[in-house]
This record gives sequence, structure tokens and C-alpha cells, in this order.
Amino acid sequence: MKILITGGAGFIGSHLADRLLENGDDEVFIVDDLSTGRLANVEQNQDNERFHLVVDTILNEAVMNELVFKCDQIYHMAAAVGVKLIMNRPVETLETNVKGTEMILMLANRYKKRVLIASSSEVYGKIMDGENTSLLVEDTDRLMGSTTKRRWAYACSKALDEFLALAYFEEKKLPVIITRLFNTVGPRQTGQYGMVIPNFVQKALINKPITVYGDGNQSRSFTYIADVIDVLIKLMAEPEAVGKIFNVGNEEEVTIKDLALMVKEMTGSSSEIEYIPYEKAYGPGYEDMQRRCPDITRLKDFMHFKPKTDLKGTIQSVIDYYKK
Repeated sequence: MKILITGGAGFIGSHLADRLLENGDDEVFIVDDLSTGRLANVEQNQDNERFHLVVDTILNEAVMNELVFKCDQIYHMAAAVGVKLIMNRPVETLETNVKGTEMILMLANRYKKRVLIASSSEVYGKIMDGENTSLLVEDTDRLMGSTTKRRWAYACSKALDEFLALAYFEEKKLPVIITRLFNTVGPRQTGQYGMVIPNFVQKALINKPITVYGDGNQSRSFTYIADVIDVLIKLMAEPEAVGKIFNVGNEEEVTIKDLALMVKEMTGSSSEIEYIPYEKAYGPGYEDMQRRCPDITRLKDFMHFKPKTDLKGTIQSVIDYYKK
């Protein structure tokens, strides 16, 4: 089997490449423009004859046509990621996410290759005060903020990716699987683009103030990278997954305030916890959602999924990584 991973030098893509190479005789091709991915994430595979790295953009049709043609399966992980990137470079966010996915789906359809699309929990948008705040189900109605709020550009771009993927499935019979990832965390993840646990850990380890945006009462769930990779590979191998959307996450919920306290305790840090308004951190045009946690019933029913690593284990993996 020849497998293509777009964004393969990124945090999730590189772990996926590792696992696929460990699993057997598959050849793994990754393409990454290194805008947010890092060569250091894949250096452990450089001498593996079954590993192939292409440094280029997924918008290069000639390069992507050749890669899609020669590969049997495609994991489309490439995307503009992180709140800071979304707020600072909205044009790049929209072009990378929408045009990139359009390119992958067009070429996958040309050669009828199975493709897994990495979507995001961001597509759920926000829940207004006083409305239902239950766990998010795949068929939940979405509520987006105003187009004047740049915060929602990413959410809308990923939703459009999903609409496009499902259109290819329904109209063109392209075998597509959609995964909505909720806050995947683990070694190699950088805090550079606003990822919360790496940011907290890095600050705690050097006893610098841990910054919490807003009042810290917003809640999230975090899933260990190895659990996510398990799901992606199993879904790709399952014919019944085609044409479906799956939440991929952990139902263990924590407020950001409590998360900061956990990181401080686990690192033995003397860091202060600072609370900063969103506007000061990101400028005008930012909104957040108070709760974003998945209902993973569909995934449990489909493949008996249960995360193997709890929140403390996930945090510890990041602490160990940054201590090195």
C-alpha cells in the first residue's frame, strides 16, 4: 500500500507517518510546505526506504497529481492551524483550507482514491448563553459568529471543506471519510500558534507566568495523539466509514483555569497564573465558545473507541517532551 499524508511534517501528520511505517510494509509519502510543519518532526524516518518527503505546497497541481496518482490512500491533514495564525493571517487560512481541500478532492476523484479529511471541532461554532450546552453531536446545528469577527473564518473554511467532501461522495461516489478532531495533544506539538497545553507547560517549566485568556471558565477536552492516530487508521480501513462524519476526541472535560492549575502542580512550578482579556491577546474580532466537548457515541458504536490516555497522562507526555 502507498499512502499519502498532506501536512505530513506537522504535529499530527508526523505521528501518523510514524505509526504507518511501524505497522508493516506500507510506503508513506508526505507533502508539506513547512509553513507550520517541521523537518525535525520526521527526521527519525529520513533513512527509511519506505518514507518519501516532498517539500511543496498542496496547491501545486502538477506535484499533487503525481502523488495522488501513485498512492492508494490519502490522509488530508494539511491546514492552517492555531488561533494566532487565524487571527493574524486570515487570507492564508482561507486559501490553504479551502483551495487545498478542493485540490485534494479533485485529484482523488480523478483517480478514485480513498481520502480521509481532517476537519475540526471548530465547525460547531459557538453556543449562545442560555442555549443547550450538551456535548456536541455530529448532526448538531451550527451557529457561526458575524463575518466581521475574523475568529470564525477558520470554522467556516473547515465547514466548507466538509460540504465539499460530502458533495464529492454523494455526486461523484468518491470514498470520503470526515473526522472532526477535538484538541489533539502530545509530543512535538508547538505552542507557537496558540495551542494551550504546550503553552502552559513551556511557561511552567521556566516559572514564567501562565497566561489564561478570558476568565478561564471556558471548558475543553483534550485527546492524546496516539489515541487519535488509532482512530484515523482504523476508520481509513473500514469501508462502512465512507460518507460519514466522526467526532474524534475525549469526553473528559476541564476548564482552562483548572488546566492551568494542573500543569502548575504537575511541573512543580512557581508560575503565577495571569488572566488576560481576549481583545488584548488577539485584538478586535475575536470571540470564543464557553464549552466545546464532543459526544463520541458514534465512534464508540462504530469501533468501540475508548481513549487509553487520560488528561494527566496527556499533560505528562508534553512535560516530558519539553523537559528534553
